[in-house]
Amino acid sequence: MRKQAAIFSQAGLQSLLEFTARVGRDPLLTQASTGNISEKIADVLWIKASGKWMADALRGDILTPLNLRELVEDCLRRDLDPAERYPGASLETAMHAALPHRVVLHVHCVDTIAWAVRKDAVAQVQPRLAGLPWQWIPYTPSGLPLARALERARCLHPEAAIFLLANHGLVLGGGSPAEVEELLNEVRRRLAIPPRSAPPAAYARLAEICDGSSWVLPEDTGVHALGTDPVSQSILSGGLLYPCQALLSESGAPSLFRAVPDPDSGGQWVARYGNRPFLILEGRGVIVNTAARPAELAMISGLAHVVQRLGASAPLRYLTGEEIDSISGQVAYRYRELANASQQGAVR
Repeated sequence: MRKQAAIFSQAGLQSLLEFTARVGRDPLLTQASTGNISEKIADVLWIKASGKWMADALRGDILTPLNLRELVEDCLRRDLDPAERYPGASLETAMHAALPHRVVLHVHCVDTIAWAVRKDAVAQVQPRLAGLPWQWIPYTPSGLPLARALERARCLHPEAAIFLLANHGLVLGGGSPAEVEELLNEVRRRLAIPPRSAPPAAYARLAEICDGSSWVLPEDTGVHALGTDPVSQSILSGGLLYPCQALLSESGAPSLFRAVPDPDSGGQWVARYGNRPFLILEGRGVIVNTAARPAELAMISGLAHVVQRLGASAPLRYLTGEEIDSISGQVAYRYRELANASQQGAVR
């Protein structure tokens, strides 16, 4: 079927691929290989492969063709997760197969996440999305559990085409790539949040710290707000807000995102923090490890965008310890390895 995929992707899927590339190039919608997209054509589900970057849609073969009938009959009806049966398929294959829409898009839109991590999210979003066919999905682990949650929502509201996932992101469904893109633009317009301003980074001090070390300044200057903005530091110290934060850390430990003091000049801090992909320096900004991979850098940028859209008094819902544990080490490891293998070049 792979040979057939290479041929068909240049014809019947061209609109989907062009839409996918536009979404993937927008860091406010996707970070690294996060998010996924699919289109159902006849009995085939064409879905973004796990670890592939949507930004590469027009440059490489990022879609995997799966037999839709097999997904439904052999997996969903038997309560089996398709991602376990089809190695390399998206971790959210079950969700794409379960939803009836021809085209399904799942993105980690930073504006949506900034609403979705609030305890009062439904009350806040309800008036903003009035008139649209949307549903709120309480936090549910990815894979088959999330697919079941979406199925239950649609049983109660068959017209639903917009799903806000608590502490996760956004799912949209429609009859064509153009229809889903129009829906995406409308949701983004209604849920847009201007980012909070932050004090500038202490560039001279950061450069001094990095000099002669394995640390450099990030290309995305926006991430410095994580170190210079007290509100951001307070938010991050509270815990993990959404799964991608756990994917940045082998242990899912919130301590990775807490600011550390200004390093001493003796260089001992290098040994202490050398295994981290980045460091948030209190009152200074952010520095990144030269060994940090593109996926890690993209995710820290996404985190900065989300946090800068949260108010100081916003009532936040952090992931519980049980929810963090549900993001299993095996899934996290598989995600990171595939994501990093997809794009090896430095992105700074």
